[in-house]
Amino acid sequence: MFLLVSVVVGCRIADTDAVTPVPQFLAFLPWLLVPAGFGLLLAVLARWWFGVVWALALLGALAWFIEPYGRTTQPVGPPVASFRVLTSNVEFGQAADTLAAAVRREKPDIVFVQECDAGCDDTLRKELGGDYPHRAATVLAGSKGSLVLSRFPLDAADGIPGTMAMPGAVADVRGNAVRLQLAHPMPPLPGRTDVWRRELGELRDFAAEDHRTPLVLAGDFNASQDHAAFRRILDTGMQDAARLDGHDRTPSWPARTTPTFGVQIDHVLLSEDFSASAVRFLDLAGTDHRALVADLTLHQRR
Repeated sequence: MFLLVSVVVGCRIADTDAVTPVPQFLAFLPWLLVPAGFGLLLAVLARWWFGVVWALALLGALAWFIEPYGRTTQPVGPPVASFRVLTSNVEFGQAADTLAAAVRREKPDIVFVQECDAGCDDTLRKELGGDYPHRAATVLAGSKGSLVLSRFPLDAADGIPGTMAMPGAVADVRGNAVRLQLAHPMPPLPGRTDVWRRELGELRDFAAEDHRTPLVLAGDFNASQDHAAFRRILDTGMQDAARLDGHDRTPSWPARTTPTFGVQIDHVLLSEDFSASAVRFLDLAGTDHRALVADLTLHQRR
């Protein structure tokens, strides 16, 4: 038990995701407190003092890494525009109807949708087309399709190449250009962690390439702050809306066990031009992900 936890904690200390099964265990890093704590109890009962010290060291390291990663900054310029975003993985399009209902209820200005197939696209056009006349969509089968819906006018952008579609656009938010980029890299499947790492790297490069235009990077990242590849995105200066509003460990997946157990892999990442408030996670029938809603305020640069 201690050996497994030690390997995962060691990789976290070394700032590496290593290979399968380390990325999978890293996703649930806070929950390793349970076996480490249980091991401490057994070591005390057995009077195995080396084991007690070992367990305490593991618990201390885990407690340290549970803290939010990186720094946060608050914009100093005056606010120029406020809007609401929602991101949702609808799991092969199965939650299209419940997403449409949530969108009508929450009234976001921009919606990022992952795993939206042709049937999902048809449903959202029918249910929401009148309220969201602007879109950037790549409609593909299964988990590969994704789209961005917007009340604001959109200019075309290249998006990011990946196994699953990651469309992008530039929104005119009340006279302010805002880059929108949907994120949906491959999950860290056994034997394919190289693809997962590479596609997170593409997102990192995208976030780093242009600091002049405000950016909202949102979707299912298939990664948490406990993954080194995700932290490299944050290192570009991007900030997690959930963390800015005090929800840095609120789980979004798997929905059937949240909020009791899970991991936050769905994110709204923001350039430093933004502040965030009223962040909340929504349970939607038909998908294994919770939707994420955030109210954003764009600030003027100084």
